[in-house]
Amino acid sequence: MSTTQQPVIKCSSLYKIFGDNTQQVIQKNDGKIDVTELREAGCVVGVNDASFEVYEGEMLVVMGLSGSGKSTLLRCISRLTDTTAGEIFINGDNILEMSAKELIELRRNKMGMVFQSFALLPHKTVLENISFPLQIKGHSTKDAMQRAMDMIKLVDLTGRENYYPRQLSGGQQQRVGIARSLAVEPDIWFLDEPFSALDPLIRKEMQDEFLRLQAALHKTILFVTHDFDEALRLADRIAIMKDGVIEQIDTPANIVLNPATEYVRKFTADVPREKVLKIESVMEEIGNLTEADLSDFQVPCDAIIETVAEKVLSESKPVAVVDQQNNIVGVLNCHTVIHMLFGENQVANA
Repeated sequence: MSTTQQPVIKCSSLYKIFGDNTQQVIQKNDGKIDVTELREAGCVVGVNDASFEVYEGEMLVVMGLSGSGKSTLLRCISRLTDTTAGEIFINGDNILEMSAKELIELRRNKMGMVFQSFALLPHKTVLENISFPLQIKGHSTKDAMQRAMDMIKLVDLTGRENYYPRQLSGGQQQRVGIARSLAVEPDIWFLDEPFSALDPLIRKEMQDEFLRLQAALHKTILFVTHDFDEALRLADRIAIMKDGVIEQIDTPANIVLNPATEYVRKFTADVPREKVLKIESVMEEIGNLTEADLSDFQVPCDAIIETVAEKVLSESKPVAVVDQQNNIVGVLNCHTVIHMLFGENQVANA
């Protein structure tokens, strides 16, 4: 992810402390945040010195166990919860300095939100639920309905536009919530555990749908989940939280390969790496190898290891790794794949 552009979201030294004594303790310390002292005073630290940036079109997945602070962080950034200290910038504007009117305009025109609770209006049809926020914004009924129909098609609910929420499955209701959020064409999309209430099969289908939508729409997304497999599947980068602290923020591959803390290592210990890592994460430099030294079979650098492992293992020569322009950017050897699939012992015996 390029850092030459201005970030869409930027958080600097963000804190959220819960407790009646919070301001009293902070004032006692001349405005400084002393987390240890705040906890001793009975305060709860929801977010602890969070600093990060999210760039246009990036999906940052914030994950952690219950109580880790992930949802609190999202609510602070959307200003659904007031922060205790720090700065939050959206497209360069400090939203903590915005008036109530400016904040309403920001949410209406730039932000979309989807939560675990579908919050559909039971007395309105699918079409009416999706068009409702557009009508609130002042769109004509005709334009709002047309936009809603476009969103219904996008989330594959054509034919159910006149159904009521009670007539839909959980997955279909979630699609309505997503369509309603997308109808206002947000630049930034906040999603807090949007699939956690769904059964595993529907959840997988919704993840597939979500990836399809993101590939088409390229939204800037902050996605909260407690499910590490979901985070690995969806994220461009992952922020892992514990007790309000961001333990590590990195690409899925780097988090799996290079956990920064013992807590992160425990999260990654049982992850089947071949299902997560892309070829580019484990390929080696081509070095002095020539075309004659390489197999005729080639693999794309962004392929998941699992999808090409069997074919690579059947080759007697190293396999060339190519980029989107079909240029050779590295090689993949059998021993690397064996290591990913089985671990160190098998590599030693290979």
